[in-house]
Amino acid sequence: MFRSLHMKLVLIMTLLIVSLMTVVGAFLINSVVSYYIHDFYTRMEEVFGQDADLMAALRTPVEGEENGAKQIAMILESYNGSLGVDGRNRNYYVLDGQTGRCLETSDTQSDPILDFSSLNLSLALNGKDGGYESDVSSRYMDVAFPIERGESDYIIYIYDNRASISDLNGALIDLIVKSLFFGLMISVLLSFLMSKTMVIPIERLTEGAERVAEGDFSYKLEVASRDEIGILTGTFNAMAQQLQETLTEVENERNKLDTLFLYMTNGVVAFSASGAVIHANPAAEEMLGRPIPVSNEEQGEEPSYNYEFLFGDIAPLHDVLAVEANGCLNGTREVNGRSLELLLAPFYRERQGGVLVVIHDVTQQRKTEEMRREFVANVSHELRTPLTNIRSYAETLVDSAGEIPPEMEKNFLSVILAESDRMTHIVQDLLTLSRFDSGHSELKMAPFSFGQAVEDVYQANRMEAQRHGHDMRLLLEEELPQVIGDRERIVQVMMNVISNSIKYTPDNGKILIRAGRDGNWVWMEVSDNGIGIPVEDRPRIFERFYRVDKARSRESGGTGLGLSIAKEIIDRHEGVLRLVDRPGPGLTVRMELKMEGPGYETA
Repeated sequence: MFRSLHMKLVLIMTLLIVSLMTVVGAFLINSVVSYYIHDFYTRMEEVFGQDADLMAALRTPVEGEENGAKQIAMILESYNGSLGVDGRNRNYYVLDGQTGRCLETSDTQSDPILDFSSLNLSLALNGKDGGYESDVSSRYMDVAFPIERGESDYIIYIYDNRASISDLNGALIDLIVKSLFFGLMISVLLSFLMSKTMVIPIERLTEGAERVAEGDFSYKLEVASRDEIGILTGTFNAMAQQLQETLTEVENERNKLDTLFLYMTNGVVAFSASGAVIHANPAAEEMLGRPIPVSNEEQGEEPSYNYEFLFGDIAPLHDVLAVEANGCLNGTREVNGRSLELLLAPFYRERQGGVLVVIHDVTQQRKTEEMRREFVANVSHELRTPLTNIRSYAETLVDSAGEIPPEMEKNFLSVILAESDRMTHIVQDLLTLSRFDSGHSELKMAPFSFGQAVEDVYQANRMEAQRHGHDMRLLLEEELPQVIGDRERIVQVMMNVISNSIKYTPDNGKILIRAGRDGNWVWMEVSDNGIGIPVEDRPRIFERFYRVDKARSRESGGTGLGLSIAKEIIDRHEGVLRLVDRPGPGLTVRMELKMEGPGYETA
């Protein structure tokens, strides 16, 4: 109940009014009592202490006086107005100075019963002056002083029962209570009005804060005043707008990072300082070959995948955390035939930190390096063989000049010429591949008849096939269309495939050349019953300098670059050059091309 700001303000105002009226009432009552006591003793002092005539009259007996007490009473009657004696609340008493017996009094209401415990009366009975002692806490006021009149001793005693003060205090208390009641009513109303004035804007601010906390930053509070609450409202609106802009920027940055982590090719795994996984992108899971769930340390979950489980064999967690800024540790790992390179580095954010592991897949890079080393070795070997032959035959000719028969000399020169041609072919093929790799070899695109090109290549190789006793046949579908491409390069591919089939098919073999159309594609297949290619060697058949039977390839004059060049040409035409798996001996090579040429989207 008292948690409400309304009730708190009402309670504060109520307590304020009650406290104020209590203090004011106590002050008024105390002031009234003090005033009456002061007025009483001031009057007594003025009458008995300063009026010399009165004192003389009280002390001087009248000639022939028989009753001094009565005479004193008559004198006091004449001063009733100055003394404030009213016969009810305030009275005078003339007492015997020896016994304290009341001789005369103005109190006609009742028999006088005097309180001899009064300090003033006790002092007077003992013949001492100073009967003007006041006591605020006492229920009465009195003065007493001895008078010697003639040969008799008397005590004049003025007694006030303070009934008038009590009546006035009662009236004051009643007034204060009524004032307090009306004051409380007014204060409650005012406090409600004031609390409404203050609380309604605060409630609006609270509602706005709740909506902002729920993510609704478009809600704007109305600035209804220019006071502190109005300034606070305006500041809240500005804060909400700034918060929305900041959260938008943070969300954009987070989306960028999420997109970056999601689609980056490198794997990234982040760990907390305790080794729990706090982030892992799909690339890391794919490279490591296992899912990497994120640990929830706040809920006390025990992580099944942590740093020690995933990378503890590379380097302990504390060693990585101890690495200096901008430093990292390196490691490698083989996973499912992949070569992975790991970079482990610490990161810090305010009081927290952790370890970031970046995973690079260097499988292709290592394969490329291996192929490069193999390529250099193959080039060196391919060039060294003809060079060695040329040098050997040339040295023989030089050393035996004029001594060897002309017939043998002619044979030696023929070998030198053949090896020179072989070196020329190797260099030309290497230059062709180099131009393809560098992009300097452009295709001369133009429409040409695909069927005519196949038939021309067939006729060009027909004599060579007959020389080996091969039964080479050509089967063309009717009305083969024109295609767009570099006819010279396409014919080069056809020549390479057919010549390979002739070379690597034993004499008296069978070779079948077929060509046709399949939708927006045209195709050509060359099948033979030759030595074929083992299944384990087929994935590498289009690599440079790769031969299945190296000795036989060299004998036939091959360089090991023909199929590589053919594959490059077909790839540049966005076509397909592949081996077809078919039962039986021999080999089938299939070439497919788009009719509309490179860049045309086929259905």
